[in-house]
Amino acid sequence: MKVGVIGASGYSGELLVKLLLSHPNVTLAAVTSRSQAGKGLAQVIPALRGFDRGLKFVDSDAASLAASDIDLFFLALPHGAAADFAKVLVPAGKKVIDLSADFRIADLATYEKYYGKHHAPELLPSARFVLPELTPPSWKTEAKLIAAPGCYPTSVLVPLVPLLKDGVISRDHIVVNSYSGVSGAGKKVEEMYLYVERAESIKAYGLTKHRHLAEIEEQLALRTGAPTVIQFNPHLAPMRRGIATTITVPAKADSAEPLYASWRKVYAQTPFIHVLPSGETPDTAHVVGTNRVDMSAVFDPRTKNFVITSVVDNVVKGASGQAVQIMNLWCGFPETAGL
Repeated sequence: MKVGVIGASGYSGELLVKLLLSHPNVTLAAVTSRSQAGKGLAQVIPALRGFDRGLKFVDSDAASLAASDIDLFFLALPHGAAADFAKVLVPAGKKVIDLSADFRIADLATYEKYYGKHHAPELLPSARFVLPELTPPSWKTEAKLIAAPGCYPTSVLVPLVPLLKDGVISRDHIVVNSYSGVSGAGKKVEEMYLYVERAESIKAYGLTKHRHLAEIEEQLALRTGAPTVIQFNPHLAPMRRGIATTITVPAKADSAEPLYASWRKVYAQTPFIHVLPSGETPDTAHVVGTNRVDMSAVFDPRTKNFVITSVVDNVVKGASGQAVQIMNLWCGFPETAGL
């Protein structure tokens, strides 16, 4: 099957290219970038020297891509720009997996509150938010356009959704502290992301209205049957990749065993979710470069809280790896192919 990556020069795009070039079931047929058009793939991504198959970046022209024989496109673009491509590619019969936020939020008013005007609202009803381990499998035959989850939301939804559905944790007073590597901001030249600003420094940002909060709370409501408000506190950490999330929630029992029982029901057979023993906290160093979520939980008898921790690689399971996992399931390939 032929696939293309639109916006292949950013961090997510680069990783998609690397994963797809070695994927056993697809042929990478197009990589696009307006800023890099005409340049060889290895010229822009030197890590691919000798493995780039002679590919060159082409201009990101939606109409010509829609007329091509490529079956599936990944949109590794900023929000807004992704919708402009989707509204051309989807009507042309192409499968589209969007890594931006354009189709992650089903409610148009909520999207516009956090992101501004939507460029293709007519596609929202047909888009599907797919977190592979949690989304019912009907999406595989129903969907035309897939929204891949964000990195912070993946680290929050994977542990919380089964617990809220089973009612083993309280829905009130959920506090989420998340710490992201600098690559989560994408490739940009801003003072906040310079080495001398970030090295040996950590800071909170986006408090009370981080954009991913809209995605997290909408998905918690849709997947667990009731509105759920969380206190979400994102932080920028002095590391290149990885997200560490700590979730504190009032306990309903004096042991973490009900949480583990809930997770076992959902994740026992999933290849990319690893549940660690209670008391063994996950480490971002152990998931960087993988498509895994590692997580665990403990009961604090002093505060009567459950403390849940999870880690992901923000560029793999939080973006490109999860997108490839979605493609594998959508197209009938082994779920772990290329990962």
